[in-house]
Amino acid sequence: MVADLVSALLTLDLKPGDRVASYSSNCIENVIACLAATAIGCIWVSAAADFGTQGVLERFEQVQPRVIFAVDAVVYNGKVHHHLPKLQSLLSGLSERCSLNPVVIVIQSARNASAWDDTNWVSWDSFISKGKYSCLGRTAEGEIEWCRQSFDWPLWILFSSGTTGRPKPIVHRAGGMLLQAKKEFVICADLRPEDVFFYYTTTGWMMWNFLVSGLSIGCALVLYDGSPLRDPSYLWHLVDELQISIFGTSAKYLDQLSRIGYRPRDHHDLTCLRHIYSTGSPLAHALFDYVYERIHPNVLLASITGGTDICSLFAGMCSALPVHRGEIQCRMLGMAIETYTHDGHNCQAGEAGELVCVRPFPCMPIGFWPLAGFGTDENVKAAAKRFRLSYFAEYKDVWYHGDHVLITPSRHGNGGGLIMLGRSDGVLNPGGIRFGSSEIYNVLEMCFSFSEERNANDTIEDALVVAQSIEGGTDERVILFVKLYGKRTLSIEMEQKIRSEIRSRRSPRHVPARIIQVDDIPYTLNGKRVEIPVKKIINGAQISSVNSATLRNPECLAQFASIGEMLRNEISIAMKR
Repeated sequence: MVADLVSALLTLDLKPGDRVASYSSNCIENVIACLAATAIGCIWVSAAADFGTQGVLERFEQVQPRVIFAVDAVVYNGKVHHHLPKLQSLLSGLSERCSLNPVVIVIQSARNASAWDDTNWVSWDSFISKGKYSCLGRTAEGEIEWCRQSFDWPLWILFSSGTTGRPKPIVHRAGGMLLQAKKEFVICADLRPEDVFFYYTTTGWMMWNFLVSGLSIGCALVLYDGSPLRDPSYLWHLVDELQISIFGTSAKYLDQLSRIGYRPRDHHDLTCLRHIYSTGSPLAHALFDYVYERIHPNVLLASITGGTDICSLFAGMCSALPVHRGEIQCRMLGMAIETYTHDGHNCQAGEAGELVCVRPFPCMPIGFWPLAGFGTDENVKAAAKRFRLSYFAEYKDVWYHGDHVLITPSRHGNGGGLIMLGRSDGVLNPGGIRFGSSEIYNVLEMCFSFSEERNANDTIEDALVVAQSIEGGTDERVILFVKLYGKRTLSIEMEQKIRSEIRSRRSPRHVPARIIQVDDIPYTLNGKRVEIPVKKIINGAQISSVNSATLRNPECLAQFASIGEMLRNEISIAMKR
């Protein structure tokens, strides 16, 4: 199918460096499209089908794809969501904003045939048939004529979340991605051709690219599209049925699974399972226990960290090392990770600091789009400047990743594990004492998460912690927002319990100045808490400063704006006294 699609794409007179995009679900056709595009030297760009049209438009208009693959419908939580109206809106926006009219190939699911009324769209089956008939881009032996390019040739473009500005188009080099995948999978993780590799991800998250890279090892991939929790047992049935050995997911999924009290070990065999990977947010101490007690006692549980910026890992799994509760196992090979103080010095032992990489690494992005040769001199220079400001402005010639972390003392030869403490721009600094938001979240997980043993009145469903500026910007106070289960209201007793646990398990400086109940906690489309925009809103920024197209539930920001006004009034009154 990849060969047939290569042939079909060549009938469009595509050239190396042209962008081929996807606005699709996690289906086999999407993987085939990615492989075929890269086989002929095109640059792959992907957006998940659940992304809003505006968010995709902000991405695609920057890179101007010549081809877009899309599905006609997706199913989530038992409901069919028609996708063609969103696709049509995207195409209209591209035409209006940048006079772009790409070729559109629609993957038909037979769920949305009634909306198939535009002759400008080509069906996947028709396009594949055209390629099969044309037989372009093949050797006499039938092998694909691979477009060989340099180590630094652009492979794919990933985008930053774009919650507070235009999403950054991050260009990743083919050689760096291949080397990194081989190193992480073969050397560090001991993945093998016989492994069956699953990762719960959308096509808009870098974990999709991570998963697809497993093909370079020869792994079989399992693609899943839909809700992971409509039937909590379903993914674990798949583990047994398909003999999944590498199971990737998010910390949020494991947290939700533990909260509903589901115990996979009691209902499934799971003997085929070797590794469980978790990312997206720090994995709480209690979830390490949950995995080993309720899922599998002998798996390698790897909390991993890296990100869209490098489309791979800075720290993560190693099959030769033990797992320590609450820690990422180790720094990955070849990644010169250190922690710096705010003024650019190496942190002392036991001191948290800014995650930096002090030496070049192959998977470092080439830059932001457009690269030289793909845009005007003015736009290329602006992209290069934006790239340097994003990663090299904080410390001269040192990669600044924007994470606040602690490197632990070396144990069992691991060179020190990592504890993620939060995003650097979300670091809390009351009274000059710096700490990450996860230090608060960990206490809440430990003491107030749902469990069978805990009284329901003592549980918190979700939380968000940010800093509010006080004393004319010279200091700040900690504000904790909590979401409770059902229709419960936050009582004075509950507030006191929260403060007491944080004080005893952390320090008096960690104790929130205000604990406020909210209806919902904002998340990005990729399932990450939205701290920085909320911090800006409670400090006076307008909701319009947040890119709502990047959020799963932007409607909840209005409540934070209202609360922010109240909090600022409190400070104003206090300063007048």
